[in-house]
Amino acid sequence: MEMENSLSKNKPLGVSSVAYANPVLIMGSGNIVGQMENEGPLAGSFDKVSDDKNDMFGEDSWEKAESQLQKQAVALTLQKTCAQANDVRYLFAGDLLGQNIASSFGIKDYNIPLFGLYGACSTCGESMILGSMNIAAGYADRVIALTSSHFASAQKEFRFPLEYGSQRPLYASWTVTGSAAFLLQDVHANGKSTNGRQIKNVLESEHGGKVGITGVTAGKIEDFGIKDSFNMGCAMAPAAAWTIATHLKDFGRTPKDYDAIFTGDLGSVGQQALFNLLSQEDIDISDNHYDCGMLIYDAEKQDVHAGGSGCGCSAVVLSAHILPKLAKKEWRRILFVPTGALLNKTSFNEGQNVPGIAHAVVIEALP
Repeated sequence: MEMENSLSKNKPLGVSSVAYANPVLIMGSGNIVGQMENEGPLAGSFDKVSDDKNDMFGEDSWEKAESQLQKQAVALTLQKTCAQANDVRYLFAGDLLGQNIASSFGIKDYNIPLFGLYGACSTCGESMILGSMNIAAGYADRVIALTSSHFASAQKEFRFPLEYGSQRPLYASWTVTGSAAFLLQDVHANGKSTNGRQIKNVLESEHGGKVGITGVTAGKIEDFGIKDSFNMGCAMAPAAAWTIATHLKDFGRTPKDYDAIFTGDLGSVGQQALFNLLSQEDIDISDNHYDCGMLIYDAEKQDVHAGGSGCGCSAVVLSAHILPKLAKKEWRRILFVPTGALLNKTSFNEGQNVPGIAHAVVIEALP
């Protein structure tokens, strides 16, 4: 089923997709990570790195440290783009902690109207979809999409306190300490800030080209009965498979229409599960698939087991690695598919399954 909005000409496609009439610009982003993240393959590409080995970011608790991550990611984004907080209509943000406390305490002083989101590790994709939809529909000229995670706060929230010293199975992943914020803007928006300065397209000025969101596919919950909270890659793989297959069908495309397809944090175990599930649909993405959790760490040199995870994983890889390559036109079109495991302490302690979700964002280098 295909419909057309007579006002905007944005096109709802198929089951859960939308193709935008005009691209939503990604004006720039700011990212901040812990020390371990800057010791992996992407070392040197991040905007800011923790200056203490415990990644406390000047705070006295892990939760406050994660709030500080978000605060600094937004500050970096505004600074780099020469924008002010009151230039931003809405802020779409979320994290992994109970009631999104990293977001609410981290960004409250910006006084930007907030939509608090929870999509687990898919939150980067969810925030970019909802933010770009608001712009494409004409409800905002400019929004920020934001998310974060912190290794220590996530361990405390979902597993065991670090002091307990529990061992992790080899299929477990390592939660990324990091945050990234993205300034999205209407392609026809007035480019002047409220202070009179021109809002800067950082990707164009620093890397040579404009980058925009041209379409999205919202995911749905998939539950394959996995109960092991360490095995998040396999818990999320069915959702990633559904979203990718649905996206390709909705847009009438094949994997070859993308220079690269990125999942968020399936890791090495979840990646193989994804390939197996997609093969049942006669879809092969093995030639151009990358997983952000496998890109951010060196599995041979860093003790991360299956790879990286967490809301911040896909967000900082998108900000520091993917967007600059698109701006330089090393890639023309990519599909960004952050993945999330939808569990909390209560559901785990009650013996419930770990369902997954994944959202897809089409990001392209623009003329």
